[in-house]
Order: sequence, then C-alpha cells, then structure tokens
Amino acid sequence: MDNITKKIPGFALSLAIAIASYYIAKLWLPMLGGATIALFVGIVLGNTWLQQPVLAAGTKFSEKNLLEYSVMLLGATITFQSIQQIGWHGVLFTVLQMSCTIGFAIWFGRRLQFSEGTYLMMAGGNAVCGSSAIGAIAPVIDADNEDTGIAITLVNLMGTILMLLLPVIGTLMWGHNNELRGVLIGGTVQSVGQVVASATMINQGTVVTATLFKILRIICLVFVVSGFGYLHQKKQSKVSDTKLSEQLLAKKSSLVPWYVIGFLLFCVLNSLRVFPSQFGALCHFLSTWCETTALAAIGLRLNLKALFSQGKRLLAYAGGLVTVQVVLAILLITLLF
Repeated sequence: MDNITKKIPGFALSLAIAIASYYIAKLWLPMLGGATIALFVGIVLGNTWLQQPVLAAGTKFSEKNLLEYSVMLLGATITFQSIQQIGWHGVLFTVLQMSCTIGFAIWFGRRLQFSEGTYLMMAGGNAVCGSSAIGAIAPVIDADNEDTGIAITLVNLMGTILMLLLPVIGTLMWGHNNELRGVLIGGTVQSVGQVVASATMINQGTVVTATLFKILRIICLVFVVSGFGYLHQKKQSKVSDTKLSEQLLAKKSSLVPWYVIGFLLFCVLNSLRVFPSQFGALCHFLSTWCETTALAAIGLRLNLKALFSQGKRLLAYAGGLVTVQVVLAILLITLLF
C-alpha cells in the first residue's frame, strides 16, 4: 500500500499534464498532437519548478509501465489484413526502408560513439513507431532512463519536423499522386499521430494509404524487439549463437517481453474478428492516454543538461538519420512504384 501511495503524486502530475496537453492540442495545436505537447510541457516543468523527490516514484512508474501498456493495447487496433491491401511492392518497400534505416542508425550511432542503448532505441523509434517502439525496446536492452528520455525526445522532434516537411516534399516530387505521397509519409514519419496529422494536410486519400503503411511498420515491432534483444544478449554474453540460446533457455528468459506478446495476441485476435468494434476503439483510447501520460512523465524526468552536453553529436545524429530516411524512401518509391 505504501508503494502505491508513493506513486500517486508523480502519476497524478503526469496525468494532469496529459489532460492539459490534450486540450491544448484540440483547441490550438491539432497538428502537433497531445502526446508531443505533453512531452515538451513535461521537459519544461521538470527542468524548472517540478523537481521534487516526492514525484520520482510516480513518474518512474508512468514512464516505464504505461508505455508497456500502450504497446500491448495498440495490437487491438490493427489487423494482418492490412498487408493484403498494400501488396507485395508495398511490403518490399517497408522491409527495405526499415532494414536500411535500422542499419544506418546503428552504424552511424557507433561512429559517433553513442551507447548501445541510444543507437538501438533511435533505430527502432525511427524505423517502427516512435515512442511506442522505444518503450518496447528499452527494457529488452536494459537501457537507462537518461538514454530512453533522450531518444524519445529526439525521435518526437524529428517526427514533428518530418510531419510538416513531407507533405511539401511529396507534392514537389509526385504532384497530386495521393498513393505515392501516402507511401512517403506512412513509410517514414515516426508516430501514428504524426503520420495521420501529416497526411491530413494533403487529403483523406493520402491518410488511408499512409495509415496502411504505418500499420505494417507497427506489425514489424515484434521482430525488431526480438532482434534487438538478441543482439544485446549476445553482446553482453560474448558467446556463440548456440551457447547463447542455451543460456537463455536455462534462465527461462525470453527475448520477447510480455507486452509484445500481448500486442501480437491482440493483433491476431483482432485479425480473426474476435473483438467487437467497440473493443478496438476502447483499446485505442486507452493506448493513446497511456502513451500521452508516459511521455509527460518522460519529459518530467529528462535532464536537459545531459541532453545539451551531447548537443552537437545528437544534432548530427538526428539530422543524418532523418536525411537518409527521406532520401532512401524517395529512392525506393521511385524504383518500386
């Protein structure tokens, strides 16, 4: 009971920021979305007036647990039938785009001498689905809170920039072709909310295509989390593939955490039409609020001094990664569509 009581102040503050951010987005800044606003409001407050130790337990709970709940609930909002609508060329585009983004993020992150946690979370966050992907990856690779906060802040910032730029770039490249503009946005922009907001700046036809490609990226979350978990375990153990597998089995540990298994289970059941439509809507509502509250808590816990101490390297990393993502997407769209 004492443990729950300690979490109440930090959780309540995170939720209050999330609610305020939702209304700010609804009334004045719909393009940014409540989750992004909650993150930046949390950063400002957490580095100025709200640094009291009494908040620590609740913000830590909100940061870690609520993101995991959000990832699991996200599975009930998507179906495997989406892949059929995309076609083979769409699947090939998504696989190549994600693989190259992850490969470049890891290579460039190592060249700039970032920690394993930072470059793996940046790779997954950019390639898959922003904050949700980072929240799923962080526990599997034993990332510390500071690296997680920095990665989420950067990925949200990059997503906001792409959200505003890609409608312009897509129109300059392909005119009024809704399909290709939707592929560019859905295959590149980080979070679901940012994808929808970006495509909405064009038209509803673009929103449909962009959302389908975004859903396919989200489905790949299971494979990315499992792969990153394996890479981390192997690096920690420094043993052969066979011996590593034996060690994992001996520990009864899994490379796929419970919330990713829950995500996959919900996705399968939703694809089989087990759930009523209202259940999917409820899960979407809860997932969104869990993510928004978690991002508020992450902002409250983020140390701006630590972020600024790596300023030039982080800017070089983020800028290089965004540039490669966009150029690669344009190249692949030109070749495959």
